[in-house]
Amino acid sequence: MNPTVMVPVLFVGMLLCIDLGYRLGRRAQRDASWHEGIGALEAAVYGLLGLLLGFAFSGATSRFEAHRQLSVKEANAIGTAYLRLDELPAEQQPEMRRLFRDYLGARLDVQASVTDEGKPERGVAQSEQLQQQIWSRAVAASRTDPTQNSSRLLLPAINEMIDVTTERGVAFQAHLPVLVFYLLVFIALMSALLAGYGMAKRKKRSLLHMFLYAACVVATIYAVTDLEHPRSGLIRVDSADQALSQVRDLMR
Repeated sequence: MNPTVMVPVLFVGMLLCIDLGYRLGRRAQRDASWHEGIGALEAAVYGLLGLLLGFAFSGATSRFEAHRQLSVKEANAIGTAYLRLDELPAEQQPEMRRLFRDYLGARLDVQASVTDEGKPERGVAQSEQLQQQIWSRAVAASRTDPTQNSSRLLLPAINEMIDVTTERGVAFQAHLPVLVFYLLVFIALMSALLAGYGMAKRKKRSLLHMFLYAACVVATIYAVTDLEHPRSGLIRVDSADQALSQVRDLMR
């Protein structure tokens, strides 16, 4: 779900659940033992909510850090492979350098458009075509290189450059499982219902506690979803993405 839509919907939903729980609790007060024996149940639900929040936040943080590391790793791989083009015969270097500049441009396009529908797929396809051209030319050049330096140095660097794009593609598709996310939202709403039920011991609702509880839970869930999309929210990997732009400056 889009975080900008999820936040107000979940916030209002939790307030409604607290209010509903409060109403149910007030009705249940007709029975003198209305609140006896439910403390363990409330603790279990709140404990489960805390466990799910911790699990989701930890996983999102790990995936966010993986995005940053892979951005730097790809920049290093492209830069290393580009520098090792010096091992090719002089007459073959200009065309290979041109292909590398085109390839880096395609990767920058992919990086800049990962949030635009349809565009990343086109950029990835262009990157794959350029990868094949670079690899084919490097292999052909290595066969005619008497020193075999291109085979020992350039080909492994190009292979690493290609492999890291696969890693980034997989990392881009890795998110919190949808079932776990909706389970987290469901438990958050149920905890709000129980919070309102417990608040029924008061004659009037505590609006301060209602808003604070809903705000704290919703803010945490928003942080989780924002970490899962590091190029479209408040928490971003822009500083790591600059590594590819620095490599582009090196190629000029």
